[in-house]
Amino acid sequence: MPHRRAALAAMAAASLALTLTACGQSGEGGSEEDKGGAKGATIGIAMPTKSSERWIADGNNVKKDLESKGYKTRLVYGEDDPDQQVSQIENLITQGVRALIVAAIDNKSLNNVLQQAKDAGIPVISYDRLILGTENVDYYASFDNEKVGELQGTYIVEKLGLKDGGEKGPFTIELFAGSNDDNNTRYFFQGAMNVLQPYIDKKQLVVKSGQTELNQVTTLRWDGGTAQKRMDDILTSAYRSDRVDAVLSPYDGISIGILSALKSDGYGTKDKPLPIVTGQDAEVASVKSIIADQQSMTVYKDTRELAKVASNMVDALLNDKKPEVNDTKTYDNGAKVVPAYLLEPVAVDKANYKEVVVDSGYIKESDLG
Repeated sequence: MPHRRAALAAMAAASLALTLTACGQSGEGGSEEDKGGAKGATIGIAMPTKSSERWIADGNNVKKDLESKGYKTRLVYGEDDPDQQVSQIENLITQGVRALIVAAIDNKSLNNVLQQAKDAGIPVISYDRLILGTENVDYYASFDNEKVGELQGTYIVEKLGLKDGGEKGPFTIELFAGSNDDNNTRYFFQGAMNVLQPYIDKKQLVVKSGQTELNQVTTLRWDGGTAQKRMDDILTSAYRSDRVDAVLSPYDGISIGILSALKSDGYGTKDKPLPIVTGQDAEVASVKSIIADQQSMTVYKDTRELAKVASNMVDALLNDKKPEVNDTKTYDNGAKVVPAYLLEPVAVDKANYKEVVVDSGYIKESDLG
């Protein structure tokens, strides 16, 4: 009997050891997600378009940062088609993603699909473009968008010498804004006009086209070709005998279109130099244009850091933590004030592009050759 009891005890111990080992393997492997944890969860990333190098970089950066944290990702691009983006997000929900990071094409078209996300218990991070009209946006990751416009407006004022005081001018200026379905458009424009409007009121800056209201100057889908056509029309109708001294452009792709129209009209020569033209996003083509003394400046936004902010928000939410925010008042989407984390933009021109965008590794110097 003693020998039999000893044998039974040994078998029980071995069985317990096997059970504990199996539990340990379960905790270390893919079953963590089954227990409600975040490890190995799949995150859906919906970006607007591959036609802009900026959004390609954003998508890749968000994907890379999430995967470095142990998540799986599904990255989709809507190619500037709101219906396609809605369909893509529906598919991501059906595929069982645990969180969504969405840079909206049309900030008012996502209400129904985000209700589906809410019903499925999927948190939503609005990425750079605030989604409007729905409570089903948990957090917002972006830059200080009004500051972007302020940097653009301030650059124009300083380069025309208006900030030096006195009654310099009048100088001519034309105004461009982003897409009317992107909430950031009004922040960029508002920031710029906070700087420019006092000089327009004093007639030191003159908008010869007369187009000064936001709804007159928007550029659907931020399209450079659309901006080029509008600039062509303005030059034909308002500048037959005068020259343009400055153009407020909110984005590099729009700036390239504006510059094409200006060059077609004879600008860019010794007798007819190009006006000051602003921009945003530090895209390679525009930084090269700045180096070549064509586009004047751009606003650099380190999207690598923005990707980290968005992925950190997801990581916190899926681990029952509160994401870090630094703005809880500004971004009212019409249904709620969305808590946000905002990064600081930086003005870039020929004097500092190397220090800001090359030395930081954002753009390779070889790409600018």
